[in-house]
Amino acid sequence: MTSELSQLKIGFIGAGNMAFGIAQGILLSGEVSPTNVIVSAPSNNHLPRFQEMELSVTHSNVEVVSFSRLVFLAVKPHFIPTVLKEIASSVTHDHIIVSMAAGVTLATLEALLPAGACVLRMMPNLPCVLQEGALLLARGSGAGQEAGLLLKNLLSPCGLVEEGPEPWIDAHTGLSGSGVAFVYLFAEALAEGAVKMGMPSSLAHRIAAQTILGAGRLLRDAGKHPAELRAEVCTPGGTTIFGLHALEKRGFRAAAMEAVEAATERARELGRK
Repeated sequence: MTSELSQLKIGFIGAGNMAFGIAQGILLSGEVSPTNVIVSAPSNNHLPRFQEMELSVTHSNVEVVSFSRLVFLAVKPHFIPTVLKEIASSVTHDHIIVSMAAGVTLATLEALLPAGACVLRMMPNLPCVLQEGALLLARGSGAGQEAGLLLKNLLSPCGLVEEGPEPWIDAHTGLSGSGVAFVYLFAEALAEGAVKMGMPSSLAHRIAAQTILGAGRLLRDAGKHPAELRAEVCTPGGTTIFGLHALEKRGFRAAAMEAVEAATERARELGRK
């Protein structure tokens, strides 16, 4: 697999934050040479940071496809039909096409590409830019297990990489893609609570960020259910159980569940358009 990755030519159509984060992770492994990666965008606005990583850049999406075997579609969902119509005649059975567009189904992607094309959907999240992302893959009808394995190995430096059926992609969008913003809102509220209790704002925000980081790493690495870890923090009659009671009285758990549900339903709605 290592030798395969070292020879793999990779292209990004789109030069936004997700493309940047994925490109950083791919290069971090040391198995992919910058000379084997190309990025396209319609303007020069976002290309200089890719050039700083010594990647090739272009304004031609067709050039990206011609150069690459693995092509990431890193454009906004409403641009996908235009981009695929532009590149479809250049896509061969040797290509692996990976869409990162929320709500755009595998059926839609496959309908706009040559019959039998190897297509996957992938939903990353913003922490990919720090190689702490959560990514979920779903394979189309023309994508075999080898394509999924190749992608998982390539993207492993970007964070957690999992594979599942396509219906999970929308749930992952609600849980992890949108969930990042939910965590930021919680962090802001935590810090504001401390400010209310007299702590300086800048210090409160630093401590809130570190609290979430530490809790997340412990949750990831301890191998325990969140309820177990929560119970370990709660002492009888202590501060934490009083705080948790306040959250439960305000419907915190139900609100979080409904936020994931709403974001998931919106992703499904986008897929139906």
